[in-house]
Amino acid sequence: MVQLSHWEKGREPRIAALQLLARLYECDLAGLGFAPDGQGSPALPQRALTGAGRETPGLEPQRTELPATDSLANREAAVRRTVNRTLAATTVSPQQLDELDEYLLLLRQQYVYTPPETMLVDLLDQLDEVRALADERQPAGVQVRISEQIAMLATLLADSLMKLGRLSSSRAWYATARTAADDSGNSELRARVRAQAAMLPYYYGPIDTAVRLAASARMLCRGRPTATSAFASAAEARALAQQGDTQGAEAAIRLALTTFERCETGPENDAFAFPLRRLLLYLSGAYTAMGHTSQARKVQAEALALYPSRTGIDPALLHLEAAICLARERSSTEACQLASTTYLRVHPAMRTHILEERARQVIQILPPAAQRGRAAKELDQILALPPAQG
Repeated sequence: MVQLSHWEKGREPRIAALQLLARLYECDLAGLGFAPDGQGSPALPQRALTGAGRETPGLEPQRTELPATDSLANREAAVRRTVNRTLAATTVSPQQLDELDEYLLLLRQQYVYTPPETMLVDLLDQLDEVRALADERQPAGVQVRISEQIAMLATLLADSLMKLGRLSSSRAWYATARTAADDSGNSELRARVRAQAAMLPYYYGPIDTAVRLAASARMLCRGRPTATSAFASAAEARALAQQGDTQGAEAAIRLALTTFERCETGPENDAFAFPLRRLLLYLSGAYTAMGHTSQARKVQAEALALYPSRTGIDPALLHLEAAICLARERSSTEACQLASTTYLRVHPAMRTHILEERARQVIQILPPAAQRGRAAKELDQILALPPAQG
């Protein structure tokens, strides 16, 4: 009654109250005597006309708005369709991804025997193409494959730059490779990139970093008998040997050999495979560093017999390690002559900084008197020549 008294005195009734009365008398608002202005009935309250309460003037019982549950269901379905379209949206087709994988495999095969400076151009071109795809939002499966490709290409780039002596750039690209591998979530690739990255500190220091990276790669393999696991153990073995940890190196060698016997090594003409000849190369480095010259010579000879005529610098590295063995045995002249001959026989495009540094180690191992000898001076002069003149 109080409300009625207020209305009689001119106070505007609330729309909620009118709706309750309409339900009570089973009529619409017009039946209560309310309608929009100009239709011959008292006007609806202003809130009803402005839509502040989202009512339809005079037609509340026939509201077209869906009940809350139906409205939510429609919104949920619309959002789901939008999300599905987003997930399906891609700028790269499965066929294009397959083609990129095929070309990457070709580059990995060419890398085995192509000079690093030549490879840099092809690797950079391919990496730029793959990177452009990563700029666009891709479905998760596609993004994983793109990250894997970037990791492999960046690793090969880093390795090429290391061979050329561009150490800062090599270190930066190895970091990029690790980031991409981690982004892919592929544990095998994450381990592979770290084992490969251990090469840089192995040849140029600090050796502690080489040990750490190789050990990290081995742990990521979680004891699985894979080629990467064998690679990581072999890399750890020669880094430990270079560090002076003979006991640790021998344990890592045993693990590498055991793992290698149980794993699929992959094709020999793939830079990301780990065939027997590469295992022997790493064992040669370990035995040479430990001063086990007889074992080193044995694996060196076995490895050299496995390399094809068209290959990279690995055979030269094996010969230089044989020269280091001679130097450790105080055969100074023979050591310097073997290092000189090895360096000169390498194609000029392959005479990279890493070979020069490895050959200089022959001189550094010699006794002080032998370092001033004729053979050592001739080797030093050869290493000082530009590759084309050599």
